Amino acid sequence: MRITVEPSENHAVLHLRGEFDTYYCPLLQEEIDNTQKAGITHIVLNLRMVKFINSTALGAIIKASKALDAQGGQLVISHPSTFCRDILEKVGLNRVVPVLDTDEDAIAQFDSQDAPDAASDEGAFEEDASSVLFSLKDKERLQHFIESVRADNPVHGHAFGSNWSGVGRMSSLSAEGLAFTWGGGSTELSPFEMGQMLALGTPLSVKFRLPLLQRGYCEAVVEVEQLEERADGVKLTCGFKDIDADTLRAVAQYAQDMELLKGELGETVGEGNPAD
Repeated sequence: MRITVEPSENHAVLHLRGEFDTYYCPLLQEEIDNTQKAGITHIVLNLRMVKFINSTALGAIIKASKALDAQGGQLVISHPSTFCRDILEKVGLNRVVPVLDTDEDAIAQFDSQDAPDAASDEGAFEEDASSVLFSLKDKERLQHFIESVRADNPVHGHAFGSNWSGVGRMSSLSAEGLAFTWGGGSTELSPFEMGQMLALGTPLSVKFRLPLLQRGYCEAVVEVEQLEERADGVKLTCGFKDIDADTLRAVAQYAQDMELLKGELGETVGEGNPAD
């Protein structure tokens, strides 16, 4: 990653280009330190050309924001790439550090008296809501529950069959397994029927993403360990039964990074809300 500094009298715009990962966190901090030494504490991070950003980099942005705030300054993000904007919104960082569409809007933020108090938002951190694709290992069991359903497969676009996959929403991830919710898709199954199909002990093939760590889908075989029926579907807690060692290490690192990031966001929210 490269950083180009565009200084002004009262602020500086840092243009980041490339992939912003753990390796480049010290570089960002160095540039911010140099800017502060010049007496500038209002900084814009332009992320238009950032193709990838991981959780450690997000943590570095939060730390820089807190340090500038302590000096009466502010950090604002401008023009994030599609990838960066998606990540910022998923983890809730845009509720802690202002995100504007242009450098001009970001600079105007410094002079605004009506800027929102991001630290007052207690819901700053949101669990990653990436999709989880899953299918039953037992195809006979699958057919037993959905053979009478006439709706089309939401994933593959053809009639239900042995290649059917469901699409859930991840609610948590750890080195032991993952949890996700499923609303039934187009199967027309009731939550009770979903619970029967995905009963305790049911083995599933799953695919999921680690958007802050690597591209593409991770794959594993899991087993349903807990199941909760809800009005709009079911929530499944599954343990890993067959997963590649490299993938498991990546999952463990991702879970650790997300906990650290959650802690950073939590501290930022708590500092501005002493009544809690």
